[in-house]
Amino acid sequence: MTSLLSTLNRCLRSTARLCNVSQPKVVYKSHFIAGGRWSTRWSSRFTHTTEAARGSPASGKYRKGVLIATGVFGTVAAGVCHLQQAEMATRVKKMEEEEEGNVAERCRSFMSPPVTDVRVLERRKQEMSSRMEMLIMETQAEFCRALQEVDGGTFKVDRWSREEGGGGVSCVLQDSKMFEKAGVNVSVVSGHLSEEAAKQMRSRGKQLKAKDGKLPFIAMGVSSVIHPKNPHIPTVHFNYRYFEVEEADGSKQWWFGGGTDLTPVYIDEADAVHFHSVLRDACNKHNPQYYPDFKKWCDRYFFIRHRGETRGIGGIFFDDLDSPNQEEAFSFVKSCAKTVVPCYLPIVRKHLDDKFTQQEKDWQQIRRGRYVEFNLVYDRGVKFGLATPGSRVESIIMSLPLTARWEYMHEPTRGTKEADMLEVLRNPKEWV
Repeated sequence: MTSLLSTLNRCLRSTARLCNVSQPKVVYKSHFIAGGRWSTRWSSRFTHTTEAARGSPASGKYRKGVLIATGVFGTVAAGVCHLQQAEMATRVKKMEEEEEGNVAERCRSFMSPPVTDVRVLERRKQEMSSRMEMLIMETQAEFCRALQEVDGGTFKVDRWSREEGGGGVSCVLQDSKMFEKAGVNVSVVSGHLSEEAAKQMRSRGKQLKAKDGKLPFIAMGVSSVIHPKNPHIPTVHFNYRYFEVEEADGSKQWWFGGGTDLTPVYIDEADAVHFHSVLRDACNKHNPQYYPDFKKWCDRYFFIRHRGETRGIGGIFFDDLDSPNQEEAFSFVKSCAKTVVPCYLPIVRKHLDDKFTQQEKDWQQIRRGRYVEFNLVYDRGVKFGLATPGSRVESIIMSLPLTARWEYMHEPTRGTKEADMLEVLRNPKEWV
């Protein structure tokens, strides 16, 4: 970059002499900005005033010279900009490679060794399945440690394996100081899709061609549901996952899915705005249409049809994401996974010491009942998990709260906070 700037300065000096004009003093400074970006700044001024500048007969020649010099300057500067962009892209790629580079070192920060052997992950670290497994293990560790910090408790770490292929790591904090039940699961499973699972995928438009009736697959994801004790702290859920299915001709179909959503017991508009703003900002880094589209999808997906209400106040939800390309899709999922702490933990801290009544606790229990209804009747992840041979039922059902309540024909009194909550659930709104 330095040699290029020197060449540019010499070029401009030569152009100025050829044009017989006062030489513009152009000073270039190249420096590195925090965040891995190169920046080149320049300042330009003419060093002295000539007869041309005062309007003498030479002024036309002066103006012509300035135009020529400016044109050359613009052309060469444009070249610098293109080279800068290429250098920036190279540096960003290098930083990402360094970030994903040392597999063994990164694994030391996990709640447990990864499901796949570290040596295999190292050997295949450029493959998407390895990169995704590392991301979900990191997401689990970061979220668990953030929750432990506010709660003071320690997650129980439970490693499990699946005879058909793969396994998982379940982290559970149960009946602790702040949380009735907090679970953060990682699963990495492989094998052959069951007919039921394949049927579910085909119902979503997947054209899957089996060989001898078999569809080899690998599926992995991180999922979490947090059920706090205090009814003023919302329940949160997130899930980020990756699928690969091998077809009869050896080609692979792949896609990402996931999302994050909030289920409060009582509406706090500031909490809702904060939560949705963090998700929107993450989406906007990749595509400004992602947030409005995935927010609507979330409201539709988490709708309890037999109740005519949503499970909570939404967030984002997407599935079958296989565009614009695998690298871009993974980058988007990574941005979403990085929001799970900043979108939720400030809300938890804000309400840690909120007082609540027995009536508020009872309303929380009724809303927990609605949560159970959705998960057991509609949730796609639960249905896929239970339809997968050798799946670990305890980890799938982990999303359910310890306690819930069903009251016959319960309807909150009009004008109460409970009625306000129900109105939002029956008529989802835009928060940002």
